[in-house]
Amino acid sequence: MGQWLSNLRRQGALADHPEWDAALKEIDPDWNPDWNPQWQRHYAALRELVADEGGQAEVLPGFTVHAMDIGKWLARQRKPEVWQALHDGQRERLERLGITQLAAEPEVPAKASPTSVAPAGAFEKGVAALAQYKARTGSVTVPRGHVETLEDGSEVKLGVWIMNQKGRRAKLTAAKLQALASLGLAWAT
Repeated sequence: MGQWLSNLRRQGALADHPEWDAALKEIDPDWNPDWNPQWQRHYAALRELVADEGGQAEVLPGFTVHAMDIGKWLARQRKPEVWQALHDGQRERLERLGITQLAAEPEVPAKASPTSVAPAGAFEKGVAALAQYKARTGSVTVPRGHVETLEDGSEVKLGVWIMNQKGRRAKLTAAKLQALASLGLAWAT
């Protein structure tokens, strides 16, 4: 059925069958939207969810319907830059459900002099977290989203930290590269 509808959405596919187009529009006026059908699927899931809740419902990221993260999708649609890029029809449909764009974030004035955003000892905490992870798992292959909790209770986003160090390896000192290489990171040698 899905493939058949996809074929009918192609340019000129219904030129010889206007009655099919009329019948499909009678079933669902949005069967062939001017925008991406994936957007329409997410919207339809949200519309049914709101109808089931009897009005506006709080849909947070992580809330899935038919394996689609409707909450994450909705949060993205509400961002001012995404909201402005939507077709008028898309915004109208969201507004019918009581969905509006988020207020734009106030601009933060630029600081007079750039300073390091990394706290002192961040590299050392990352090395300690990697050593702890390696001791526990026997590997330095860390998933990007992994967070390692150190003995002092501080958390290091270890997967992200490693990727950042790898991206900055040309700027790292020889001592820092040696510390990473000694833990087994081949790219640091």
